[in-house]
Amino acid sequence: MNRKSKIQRKTSETSINVELDLDGTGEYQVETGIQFFNHMLESFTRHSLFDLNVEAQGDVQIDDHHTVEDMGIVLGEALQEALGDKKGIRRMAHALVPMDESLAMVAVDLSGRSYTVLDLNFRQGKVGDLSTENVGHFLESLAQTGKINLHARCEGENDHHQVEAIFKALARALHDATRVVHDRMPSTKGVI
Repeated sequence: MNRKSKIQRKTSETSINVELDLDGTGEYQVETGIQFFNHMLESFTRHSLFDLNVEAQGDVQIDDHHTVEDMGIVLGEALQEALGDKKGIRRMAHALVPMDESLAMVAVDLSGRSYTVLDLNFRQGKVGDLSTENVGHFLESLAQTGKINLHARCEGENDHHQVEAIFKALARALHDATRVVHDRMPSTKGVI
């Protein structure tokens, strides 16, 4: 089973190339032009055990919004393509991930129906060069194009710890949800 994908997206604001392997070992090459976002995508990759290559160029001289949004869109498309017909996957999973005083909770259902519920309470406008408001926007864009029902919640005092815990919890939940564990379609409808 080849659960790999290559997605390209080019707009007047960004140019993004993503290669994803759901059955990887956590290897990555990531460049988005946003250093803290690179760090989060690298952490996501290492903890999901997906292999991920990202080449993204965006109008970061304006701000990080377009690059983060489009990266969510492209990663969602890559995930959707790599999953194929989703036959045999676990489909639903969740993860609780602590990072020092912070605790992130992420639950996903690869149901084919996107919906996002977020409870993120950041204290600052930025962590490094990443706007904290764009963390939620990334998750919403990923869920929309990945056709994922995604719930994420985080509590903590330090925004860096909260953001990192969210990306790690997302990684663990998606890793578990994408595992092939049987030979049936994981739905009573016969399709997802």
